[in-house]
Amino acid sequence: MKKIIYVLVLPLAIISGLAFANREIKNETFKKTTPKPHTTTEMIAERNRWEASPNGIKFKKWQASSQGIKVLDNAAKIKDFANMEAVVTSLYLPLGAQLGFGLMVRISGEDYILSFGLENSNEFQQLHNLKVNDKITIRSHNVMYAPKYSYPIISGDYLERDNKIIYKRVPSQRGC
Repeated sequence: MKKIIYVLVLPLAIISGLAFANREIKNETFKKTTPKPHTTTEMIAERNRWEASPNGIKFKKWQASSQGIKVLDNAAKIKDFANMEAVVTSLYLPLGAQLGFGLMVRISGEDYILSFGLENSNEFQQLHNLKVNDKITIRSHNVMYAPKYSYPIISGDYLERDNKIIYKRVPSQRGC
């Protein structure tokens, strides 16, 4: 009887020991692969390397050009999370734009791209009802620019027309 018990308990002990050891190994490898945040000097060195690359040189030339200066000046006029009155000037983005769903708007006499992101659900359904010359109120937290576009790009976080909310971005559940 003792032999049968030993025969049954021994494989169980070996299997549970292997499973526990395997779990510890997996946890160790996960801890090792977590990247460390870059220090300030590392970030400055990386930026300097990028500025010396062909893309960095091209970007610097664009920033110094008249078109780049105009885009940067217009981008600086946008205030984070402030309500801005705008007029829809086009329901389509410029030809070749790869920003997802968006509109062209005019704020204080200057044109901007209002980008909402990739359209993969019905969250932009009410935005399809907008028409050219509609007056809207926009709130955004981010302004971007790129040499590819002749206009600053405003991310659309909040949009209302006639004091009715048409769109409000849902905050990301992933954190930052």
